[in-house]
Amino acid sequence: MAGEPKPNSLRRGALLCAMMWAACAFGQTVRHHREVVQTDTVAPEVRQAEAAIEKQDYATAEKLLLPAVAANPKDSTAWYDLGYVYKATKRRPEAIDAYTKCLAIKPDIYQATLSLGLLLAQDGKDAEAAKYMKLALKLMPPNTSAADKALNWKTLGEIEQKSDPADAAVAFRKASELAPNDIEPHLLAARMLSTNKDVAGAEKEYKAALAIDQHAKDALTGLIDLYRDNNRVEEGQAALREYAKQYPDDPKIHLLVGQSLLKTGDTGGAVAEFDAGLKQSPGDVNLLHEVAAMYASLKKFDEAAPRYADLVKAAPNDPEYHYQYGVVLMQLHRFPEAQEQLISALKQNGRLVDAYGDLAVAASENKQYPLAINVLDARSKLVPDTAATYFLRATAYDNLKAFPQACENYHKFLDASNGKDPDNEWKARHRLIAIEPQNAKKKK
Repeated sequence: MAGEPKPNSLRRGALLCAMMWAACAFGQTVRHHREVVQTDTVAPEVRQAEAAIEKQDYATAEKLLLPAVAANPKDSTAWYDLGYVYKATKRRPEAIDAYTKCLAIKPDIYQATLSLGLLLAQDGKDAEAAKYMKLALKLMPPNTSAADKALNWKTLGEIEQKSDPADAAVAFRKASELAPNDIEPHLLAARMLSTNKDVAGAEKEYKAALAIDQHAKDALTGLIDLYRDNNRVEEGQAALREYAKQYPDDPKIHLLVGQSLLKTGDTGGAVAEFDAGLKQSPGDVNLLHEVAAMYASLKKFDEAAPRYADLVKAAPNDPEYHYQYGVVLMQLHRFPEAQEQLISALKQNGRLVDAYGDLAVAASENKQYPLAINVLDARSKLVPDTAATYFLRATAYDNLKAFPQACENYHKFLDASNGKDPDNEWKARHRLIAIEPQNAKKKK
């Protein structure tokens, strides 16, 4: 994140502020602004600090500013400069505190207000951030350019899009009015409206973006996704044809067309599109996953397995792909390979709850009962045991001839199942007759 332009003391009583803000959370850049704050005096150490800031000597500036604010806690200039230093050195809590103190003394400093709003947004404090952004919009100097005004409205919209979508929509609309050739406010509004199930509103915004730039790939794909997700097949295919016309060499078109054909039940056509895309771009992870997942959903596990093998080679650090591949291998009763994939998934993401259960099954099938028990115990630290996990743990202990633990888990299984799994309940009761100590005494 780039820092705002450095304050300096070009003349007595002046605080010249500027901001060049690349706000990672919003993907926006706040351009340079200048603001003069008239004060009676500027302490010499504050001027020296600003000179140090000009040289990016933040350590020296901080050493000068800390005594300055201690000696004069009402010095808004010193607090502003200190906020700048903290922000430039990536100390967000301290920067927020310094800007807050600056504004408590002089609440009408535009750049301090804008900086504080953006810092609070980075901190996830959207309500407070929106408050300061709205105040900054009111404090914008009269000579602020339309582009900068649009940028501030767009940033407000991004901050509010989750907490107050209606207000965010207004902000995006104002941004688009101020910057009529900028498609970004339309795209941001469209995504937000789509998330909030306002299909008509999202469609309107995507089309507004395309009216500005007919080649806008994000607008085209957004419109395609919108139509697909809402089963508007004919309009979706028209949008796909437009995309294909604009980007004939993009392998993504094969993915999108294939997905559309799947929606209509044309599996053969979808496969042809996916294969065409893979010939054009063999390592395209999205295509590989789409093909593999499609075959798995059709229960064509023999076809899915080699696709998943290619997928985990192309994206070895994605735990979901390893997990899905492991499940497919289990369907093929290739349990040793399934176990390997499921272990890889859990090594990369230890919170894949379903993967624990599947790994325990695979380990049991591989007669690796201690592993099955360890995996089930790890799962129980994340979520409560179920009838299925009690039964699986019981059978693992049973196979290890650890009968007390097996009995305990068979009983827990019977209590949890309570008639829902009659076949395994029958097995559990008969194993308890065979291995429970009191039953062994009765036999004698």
